Amino acid sequence: MPKKTAHDFDQELLILFDAYVHGGIDRRTFLDRAAKFAVGGVTAAMLLEQLSPNFLEAQVVKPEDARIVQEYIEYPSPNGSGTMRGYFTRPATTARAPGVLVIHENRGLNPHIEDIARRMAVDGFVAFAPDALFPLGGYPGEEDKAREMFGRLDQAKTREDFIAAAGFLKARPECTGKIGAVGFCYGGGMVNFLATRLGTDLSAGVAFYGSSPNLEDVPRIKAPLMIQSAEVDARINASWPDFEAALKAAKVTYERHLYPGTQHGFNNDTTPRYDAAAAKLAWDRTLAFFRTHVR
Repeated sequence: MPKKTAHDFDQELLILFDAYVHGGIDRRTFLDRAAKFAVGGVTAAMLLEQLSPNFLEAQVVKPEDARIVQEYIEYPSPNGSGTMRGYFTRPATTARAPGVLVIHENRGLNPHIEDIARRMAVDGFVAFAPDALFPLGGYPGEEDKAREMFGRLDQAKTREDFIAAAGFLKARPECTGKIGAVGFCYGGGMVNFLATRLGTDLSAGVAFYGSSPNLEDVPRIKAPLMIQSAEVDARINASWPDFEAALKAAKVTYERHLYPGTQHGFNNDTTPRYDAAAAKLAWDRTLAFFRTHVR
């Protein structure tokens, strides 16, 4: 059976799923409202399963790939949660390489984000992907549970945990001392936030469909930014005009790419919202941006 894409689902259902994924509605409400799209022997629960991630099928770089070295590392976060943990991977060479902080969506360090980190390592970067859920026991292996746990985080501490992660990566002996950050959804918003806090310690940031930072903090941004936006993403895109005006006023170097016909989450190849052509173009642009500004 051909792999389903966003075009196989009603746009209203996709918007409903986006609201569910981001905590706007609970599972029961999603299933109740999705029932009207369940036809031809398909149930609402089956629709939810079709829209949910398939991590194994989408894996690009396997953990045992000989081109990389990987491990889980704890790091100190004195202004945040105290002790944190992340997934560290690098090219299997002795040479130092520039670093990239990889920041997950609102489900913690799931297998997809670990795969993204491995892809970065294959492309010549030292990658570090923290797990914001570590203070609550870490990514639980189940997406609904992860979302529920995410809502219990102290976000003030979590922001400090990512700031500490950036410093940890920058100081690693395998890293050249120059770092970038890439994030997706929640992680995209975190990239934008980190840019307002890290100053010149961040060499570049790439935010995939992430929320804007506090506009009064935009003048603190020193790193060039790349904003990757889905066209069909009203929730995130609504804040872009004001964010762009603030970037221009602060003379921040930035570029924004809007991918026609794409949904929020289009880079995530574990779900039907994935758009292969847009994701490839966005990823190629991301790598080129980091090679220019971080390497």
